[in-house]
Amino acid sequence: MSLCYFVADGGGEPRFGWTDGERVVALAEAGGPPSLAAALRMPVGELLETLDRVKGGGSPVNLGDGALRAPIDQQEVWAAGVTYLRSRDARMEESAQKDVYDRVYDADRPELFLKATPHRVSGPGEPIAIRADSGWDVPEPELALVMDVRGEVVGYTIGNDVSSRSIEGENPLYLPQAKVFSQCAALGPVIVTVDELDDPANLDIALTIRRGGEVLFQDATSTGRMHRTFDDLREYLFRANTFPAGVFLMTGTGIVPPLEFTLQDGDEVSIAIDGIGTLVNPVTRLS
Repeated sequence: MSLCYFVADGGGEPRFGWTDGERVVALAEAGGPPSLAAALRMPVGELLETLDRVKGGGSPVNLGDGALRAPIDQQEVWAAGVTYLRSRDARMEESAQKDVYDRVYDADRPELFLKATPHRVSGPGEPIAIRADSGWDVPEPELALVMDVRGEVVGYTIGNDVSSRSIEGENPLYLPQAKVFSQCAALGPVIVTVDELDDPANLDIALTIRRGGEVLFQDATSTGRMHRTFDDLREYLFRANTFPAGVFLMTGTGIVPPLEFTLQDGDEVSIAIDGIGTLVNPVTRLS
């Protein structure tokens, strides 16, 4: 099942629902959980059984333009770094302390960091931002795990970990400023539940960046190229940590634009992942 937050044609607050891509049903109206936070407090088996039971209930609403919102309510968004060889190489290229990234790539403990709180997250069609004090900015297309309060994977979505390579490259201790700011992340368009994807460790990921309507950069990778496993990342994230409303974890990027590339105001970033869909966001520069 594909879970989402949506706004009906009449407007109002976003509602939690499921969609088949053409219509959407509010889960609360069908007898399901009223919010993602409520869903992620349920044991995963119970949640999947509930979703299957209520799938035929409720009144469907036709999806209009701009109907979907970021599929998040109270959750933190975390991210993993240097999980692909290409990511390690790129961060070594940008950094004045190159060995930091080489060592973390091979270390037992992964790099994990807080990426965003809900109000910093953009949904489908909403702008992602680049900082005014950064001159080298890139999108990072990633598969995001959606985990419940117990650390069990409930589903998957598309994530964009927008990053300032110039700020992080100056000093690794500037990582929070390079990663965490208004509109620094995007999620969506939906959450595909764990029972719908046969092999999440082997999904194609494609990135397309357009400028003035023309394709400026395009590349692809696969989650099969990850250096770490999802279980490894999940287990470390939940060490000495609790997430009372569940949590999103972006699993790292294997696509990095060339050194001479930087995002500009007005660009459009499109990320497609097999079995999930396509997440499209325009780019804006913060003042």
